[in-house]
Amino acid sequence: MLWFAHYDLFTPKWSEGIFNELADVMQRKGASDLMIEKRLENMNLHFPDAMVKNYKELIDKVHLPDPKDNHVFAAAIKTNANLIVTYNLKDFPKETLNLYGLNAKSPDDFVADLIDLKPEVAVKAFKEMVLLKQNPEMDEYAVLDALRRANMKDSADYLHALI
Repeated sequence: MLWFAHYDLFTPKWSEGIFNELADVMQRKGASDLMIEKRLENMNLHFPDAMVKNYKELIDKVHLPDPKDNHVFAAAIKTNANLIVTYNLKDFPKETLNLYGLNAKSPDDFVADLIDLKPEVAVKAFKEMVLLKQNPEMDEYAVLDALRRANMKDSADYLHALI
């Protein structure tokens, strides 16, 4: 998704809480502390305006089915986002999000929508990502297969049809 942001297909926003969750996931998948630190530093380096600040006072004022998700909701409200991208759609009820002008989509639906809006730009972003893919190096089809395994089937199929 960050390659699509690099090509201005969307504007990413994240928070300290989201970074903590990302670090936890990466650690569970075996990433070293140094790798996690580099990833988060690179995200902030390439998208210096993405970090949402001053959202913590809202965390206790919003209420989602899982209170552990309130920080995501609070950050989205603070930055005037219109969309939360998450695999955890069940814990972001539409009626609650709508009160703040927000919606939620799965990463697969979000990326497929981006591809649909600007297919030429999306393909260019994808191809550049593949060219720079290291550790391990992968060709376009291997990356598409990896996307499918990561619950991004519709997006991978869409890109596959375009390349």
